[in-house]
Amino acid sequence: MDSNNEQQFKIILGSSSVARKQILAEMGYDFTTMSADIDEKAIREEKPEDLVMVLAKAKADAILKKLQDAGTPENTTLLIAADTVVVYEGMIREKPSSKEEARQFLNDYSGGHAATVSSVLVTNLSTGFRKGDCDKVEIYFHDIPESAIDKLIEEGIVLYVAGGLIIEHPLILPYVKEVVGETDSVMGLPKALTRRLIDDVL
Repeated sequence: MDSNNEQQFKIILGSSSVARKQILAEMGYDFTTMSADIDEKAIREEKPEDLVMVLAKAKADAILKKLQDAGTPENTTLLIAADTVVVYEGMIREKPSSKEEARQFLNDYSGGHAATVSSVLVTNLSTGFRKGDCDKVEIYFHDIPESAIDKLIEEGIVLYVAGGLIIEHPLILPYVKEVVGETDSVMGLPKALTRRLIDDVL
């Protein structure tokens, strides 16, 4: 897409995530945001791929309910919902429940590795057609010094992200050894997948 003037459709990003907003803006799209307000902890699935897909659907459905009162959109409007979890040694990790848990998570990643599984679900509100898919990224870490972990926990941002995992943060970036996949996927919205799904539902 060359310029925003050419965007023939509206986008609603069903997320209050700063990182997702940033990524969608980087992709050159104009959009508005709405948050879903669902109880994510009430939704359980064994497989990370199933969990993130079910959560994205639950978010999309919650927003659709809010929008239904407004009637059918006049223009083509796409709703993008997404979810990300961290997988460590086969276990699904969501946002840390405490500073202690965040510290435990970060200590685990030190000198080790984790993966993120992200889902994207795009719904064409004009036709009702929706399509979703998942993206997985592997992240390998050098040893993370205790001082860096202390600073991260003190700052608090790690308490609000899946698995307490932030790889783009200046305190963590020097200790990221290798990322197998796209950084934007780790941050919660894989660009290539999002673009493909947008094209698919239009």
